[in-house]
Amino acid sequence: MSKFPITVNGLEKLKEEIKKLKFTDRPAVVKAIAEAREFGDLSENAEYHAARERQSFIEGRIAELEDKMARAEVIDVNKITAPNITFGATVKIQDDDTEEIAIYQIVGEYEADIARNMISIASPLARALIGKKIGDIVEVVTPRGERGYEVLEIEYSEIKV
Repeated sequence: MSKFPITVNGLEKLKEEIKKLKFTDRPAVVKAIAEAREFGDLSENAEYHAARERQSFIEGRIAELEDKMARAEVIDVNKITAPNITFGATVKIQDDDTEEIAIYQIVGEYEADIARNMISIASPLARALIGKKIGDIVEVVTPRGERGYEVLEIEYSEIKV
């Protein structure tokens, strides 16, 4: 059973999803199954089969999330004071070619969300950034070729979502 890093916010999101699945979605699907049974012949009852599939998905998702919680190594990003980039860092980088600036937080695989600028520690960009300091240039191999980025800022605080 391998541990994986997760931020405090990421753990809270896992807990919230489990709570919703157990106390909102699970009771709703049980009710839907009971209602579908009232329609009669279960072998040709589409509502019943759809509700049972939904129930199976919910139970599987609960088991998956509980396993993740059991293996999570929670890291409080606000307590990190490293001068270089590590897990949890919020990093401001500049593309060497386009001079575009981007800000990303390096988080665990299960909480990564590029739409919120949260990249997985397993991503090529995060792997290239780990260990770097302000002013360092990193080279990242992307599907579009090699890209260079300069590290402009490093901060350790959780991105609130």
